[in-house]
Amino acid sequence: MTQPGHVGLAGIVHQVNFRWNPGTTAEQIAALAEALAGLPGRCAGVLAYGFGPDLGLRGGNVDYGVVGVFADLEAYAAYAVLPYHLDLIRDLVLPILAERSALQYRIG
Repeated sequence: MTQPGHVGLAGIVHQVNFRWNPGTTAEQIAALAEALAGLPGRCAGVLAYGFGPDLGLRGGNVDYGVVGVFADLEAYAAYAVLPYHLDLIRDLVLPILAERSALQYRIG
């Protein structure tokens, strides 16, 4: 039996949304995107990974989102403590971060 929300993948979804500080530059966002692009290849068990700025289609949205789908809880746990990931957060996210929200849920 499939769970509600099943869309063809099965695993652990990690979804994180960011609102940036006023004055955040396009260069800072580009550096973050470049670093995020290098993240999936550094961690086993990543089934899908995507990120990007809000398209501005609705008011009140956050500025940026990241979604990863992991094979299992162990793969997500390894990603969460991966030194490259922690360095990326420290060096590229925290300096521009106004607000963060996240959740993890199971699909499939």
